[in-house]
Amino acid sequence: MSEDRTGNMLEKLVRFQQPEKTLRYLGELPEARLADLFGLDTDAYRALLRDFDDQARATAAELLKDSDFADLADRLPFRPGQRIVALGESTTADRLSWFSILRHLLPDGVVLVNLAVSGLTTTQALAQLPQLSFLRPDWVLCMLGANDTQRLGRGAGSPGTRLVSEAETARNLLALRELGGTDALGDLGGPTGPGTHAVLPGQDRWIWLTPSSVDQERADAYPHFRRAGIGWTREDIDGVADFLLGLPDLTVDTRQATAGLHLDDGIHLTLDGQRAVAVALVEALAKAADAAPGTETGAGTGTETGTGAGTETGTGAETS
Repeated sequence: MSEDRTGNMLEKLVRFQQPEKTLRYLGELPEARLADLFGLDTDAYRALLRDFDDQARATAAELLKDSDFADLADRLPFRPGQRIVALGESTTADRLSWFSILRHLLPDGVVLVNLAVSGLTTTQALAQLPQLSFLRPDWVLCMLGANDTQRLGRGAGSPGTRLVSEAETARNLLALRELGGTDALGDLGGPTGPGTHAVLPGQDRWIWLTPSSVDQERADAYPHFRRAGIGWTREDIDGVADFLLGLPDLTVDTRQATAGLHLDDGIHLTLDGQRAVAVALVEALAKAADAAPGTETGAGTGTETGTGAGTETGTGAETS
């Protein structure tokens, strides 16, 4: 195997996999041990992490050069002192994810915690509820369901069997919302009125993102999926998205924005695809915040939002 291909594989592994999340039962893993799990020395591991963060920061900075987008980012409803928690799978666990880009669009004092784990199904996500409750988030951004639609035994004319049935996916998403919603975790409190950020309409601050689009042809042709006999279909992804869009909470539809912006497997997104998700989220949140009655948004923050001062952790540890 060539050095270039090996390097690319290592980079992709570090980009999408975080052993500190999946091996949480081992306790806090030192950086040297994490690097060793990837076959890297500590310096090389740190360099990769810095590069991913630099790319996310640069993407956010590029977005903010557009004055219209900067105005939207300035109207986001997140306040300093609040904690935003992301639930999701590889699209969110990605070190170049929309959530990583969002961090660099927010002002000082907003804390971001990324609980997403690559490969996570909605059934597995239910097991994260105790951790979510411990964090007591002010906002939850949830992007789940794509892994539920993975089909086993797909190929040779067989559609395969869904990893998680459609009915079970719906049950799990509703259970996550009911048991993990910020209204279930206690009174959010906080100031309201002129000069404060708006609170979105609805019971609390739970926001859904639909699974991103699928490049069906590319996914079907991807050799690793073919060898494993697994696959995904647009119809299954659309079914999850339609279910989420039918819920009363704010749901950001990411499918159209991410069309054609995939890696070679047709499932995971390029950095441009992640950027498109971040833009769709910001646009939806700014619009919803503007629609909230009796409040003003972004007062006193100017375009200093987006300086990259938001704090993000991928482990769920307290940072504020």
